[in-house]
Amino acid sequence: MPVCPIDYGRYGHPDMIKIFEEEHRHKLWLKIEATVAEVQSEIGLIPADAAGDIVIAAIPETVTLERTMEIEARTRHDIAALFEAIAEQCQGPGARWVHFGLTSNDVKDTALALQFKDAFDVLMPKVEELCMAVVNRAVETKDLVAVGRSHGQHAVPITYGLRFAVWLDEIRRHRRRLLAARERVIVGKLAGATGSHAALGPKGLLMQEKVLKKLGLHFPIVTTQITQRDRHAEVVCTLANLASSLDKIATDLRNLQRTEIAETYEPFAKGKQVGSSAMPHKRNPVTCEKISGIARFVRSLVQPALENVVSWEERDISHSSTERFVFPQAFILVDYLVREMKRVIEGLEIDEEAIKRNLELSNNQILSEYVITELTKAGMERPKAHEKLRDMLSEGGKKGKGLLEMVKKDKELSKLLKDSDLDLEKYFSTIRTVSWGLVRKTIAAYHDDLTSSTK
Repeated sequence: MPVCPIDYGRYGHPDMIKIFEEEHRHKLWLKIEATVAEVQSEIGLIPADAAGDIVIAAIPETVTLERTMEIEARTRHDIAALFEAIAEQCQGPGARWVHFGLTSNDVKDTALALQFKDAFDVLMPKVEELCMAVVNRAVETKDLVAVGRSHGQHAVPITYGLRFAVWLDEIRRHRRRLLAARERVIVGKLAGATGSHAALGPKGLLMQEKVLKKLGLHFPIVTTQITQRDRHAEVVCTLANLASSLDKIATDLRNLQRTEIAETYEPFAKGKQVGSSAMPHKRNPVTCEKISGIARFVRSLVQPALENVVSWEERDISHSSTERFVFPQAFILVDYLVREMKRVIEGLEIDEEAIKRNLELSNNQILSEYVITELTKAGMERPKAHEKLRDMLSEGGKKGKGLLEMVKKDKELSKLLKDSDLDLEKYFSTIRTVSWGLVRKTIAAYHDDLTSSTK
């Protein structure tokens, strides 16, 4: 029975999971061995009939994963088992030339680069779909004024559109980081046992370039026996950074779903979904909580990825075992988080009545910054105005008095401020106008990124 929740289907999408399945990796190994044979024949390293023999044999229908694993049980070496399994299926001279001039990581690291390439091809469109979901909600809520909060306390008003725009800009930056990391990690390597091309010499460099070009990978300037793991660590760190931002959004939404706030609700299948086994009234923010929880695990993958940058001289195998966990889990889980967050954003219920109620909850105390600004403009020293309002709110707030009411009744302040000086309609209109401008700029920056990345 499977142990990992990915394996028994609780988390992860099939499109991403299949990239990291053993069957797919084995298929890529065979593809690389066949492509190497083709190119070696083209540049005169091995006979053409041998290359043709290898290409015909090196397919998963002929060289099965099961047979390769049977051989590995004896050899205790996966790539040795692979080329032995290919050789035994060759019908002509190919058996002699299988894996000619290669070392294990020529195959394994190049296959890993192909897996990364496929994984990015699955992930990046989903990141863009998430961005568009946030864009749509930002536009929809551009005029929806709500109380802003800092330290969990009421601060000054914002719009929900601005809140969505901040999230969009953060995800936009992650998209750019991912694209940059992708370019540095989809790099193959066919440089022999220490990276010196000792077996094949100058033709080895030519072979590497031609094979990687056929496979759609970048080729490195220089490597050791392995592709250097700073590339891979960058990808895991970038994925963890994205997961952390999704955690941040989920945490904000969890807080906004608290009974005392109740401004938003994540999607809930009414009539079907159960909130609590004990309390029928509960509508728990389980998806957002799940996003926060999985993000914690993704962050935990950063440490082994960074430690794998270190190896003894040209290569050791200490990175290999951890990478079997780190790379699949990082990509599968982050892809899952992105999909789940898109579902939350698209289906998010926003209670405008609750937003209005919370906006008025502090009895105008959230207007304190606005009043200080107007008092300063009217001629009062700002530190004095700050102290005056602070004392006023400390005393009057306990008695349930509103800020504007207290200002109007204060002789000193009422002399400075006329009723027309505190134009709340203009104040909230300005917040909407500025916020909408920021929303538009954020959306424009995202669209500019999309345009530039497709050129």
